[in-house]
Amino acid sequence: MRIEAYNQVQQVYSPKRTQKAQAAGNAYQVRDNVEISSIGKDILTAKNAVKASPDVRTDLVEPIKEKIKNGTYDVDPGAFADKLLEKLNF
Repeated sequence: MRIEAYNQVQQVYSPKRTQKAQAAGNAYQVRDNVEISSIGKDILTAKNAVKASPDVRTDLVEPIKEKIKNGTYDVDPGAFADKLLEKLNF
């Protein structure tokens, strides 16, 4: 076994050199900055507005529920068929 070769390798990887490299690396700290565009801010505002709004529009749903419960809700079959075909693009 060659001891002198081991000593040379050990000198290359000595702790003093790694400490110097780490100290030099800490001297140049870089900070990242994020800037949000005006469009991004508008999208965030819209997302927050949608999140804050209720899922169900009770002002429209409640009268229909009452009519169904009372048995007075009537659907025109012709108008229903027209809207269904319009949605299917016929």
